[in-house]
Amino acid sequence: MFDFLSPLLGTLSQVHIHFVTALFGRRIGQDEFGNIYYAGKKDAKGLERRWVLYQSRVDASEVPPEWHAWLHHQSDIVPDGHSPFHRRWQRPYVPNRNGTAEAYLPPGHQLAAAHRAKASSDYQAWRPT
Repeated sequence: MFDFLSPLLGTLSQVHIHFVTALFGRRIGQDEFGNIYYAGKKDAKGLERRWVLYQSRVDASEVPPEWHAWLHHQSDIVPDGHSPFHRRWQRPYVPNRNGTAEAYLPPGHQLAAAHRAKASSDYQAWRPT
């Protein structure tokens, strides 16, 4: 009945978020994906409000682990790209690719080109009696 409201409310919510951020947000930093992190006044528990404005689509998997820890008050250290938790052997962080053309499809998946290897001869299907 009110199908025209959904796009309007989506646009207004984005305007509201940017308005509140401009008024009450204090820019803290930016990650390698272009997401910008903000902090605001303290809540009833005495913790400052923290939030992120995403560079592109709103997807929590696009928040790197060190920024996730900061957002959820697991750490008060503002990430600067030189995290003490990173190791030389670690690969760079990649957001979740499920649902995209870059998603991992194991051999045998319906959308993958390869075929799953046949089961070995030691496999016997269960048959109810």
